[in-house]
Amino acid sequence: MLGDTEDVWGALFKNMGTRYDPPRLVVFSGSFPSACGMAQSAAGPFYCPGDQKVYLDTAFFRELSQRFGAPGDFAQAYVIAHEIGHHVQNQLGTMQKFDQTAQRLDARQRNALSVRLELQADCYAGVWGYYAAKRNLLDPGDAEEGLRAAAAVGDDSITKGRVTPDGFTHGTAQQRSRWFKQGMSTGDPRTCDTFTARDI
Repeated sequence: MLGDTEDVWGALFKNMGTRYDPPRLVVFSGSFPSACGMAQSAAGPFYCPGDQKVYLDTAFFRELSQRFGAPGDFAQAYVIAHEIGHHVQNQLGTMQKFDQTAQRLDARQRNALSVRLELQADCYAGVWGYYAAKRNLLDPGDAEEGLRAAAAVGDDSITKGRVTPDGFTHGTAQQRSRWFKQGMSTGDPRTCDTFTARDI
């Protein structure tokens, strides 16, 4: 799957007149050192811009299926594609702009900006899904699996009302599904500009 994201983003970057440098994937169990600190299974999958690697704990996919109610191989593919979306943001300079802007914001504003960063990664995951579908790599029901996974990891789904929207950092189930669907229906990264969108 990682190789397939490389093919898709490699072609899209070439169309943009630039080169895509693929990330590396680190699969671990328990904990593992990264340039962003110790990768812990409790943190879930994440992308580290410092070493340009995607970290996946093997236990997370069981949790995705059992705890979050999002089983299936395409639900897992969505998670990986979302983290690859962060790598795309890093390659395009979006993460650097985010970091510079976030330093000047209070916690509430930083959280709101973080939501936009995460929703764009969801949209980028959908862009990959669009091209996977075009090449007949999806089985019936795969798109729905991806949408279920996106909704399952929404802040409101995970916290079950224990965190107010001001504390959200990844977006609601509805927002995450919407932006994943946006990328999946268009296949165009230019439609993933969550930072200027008035309504996310």
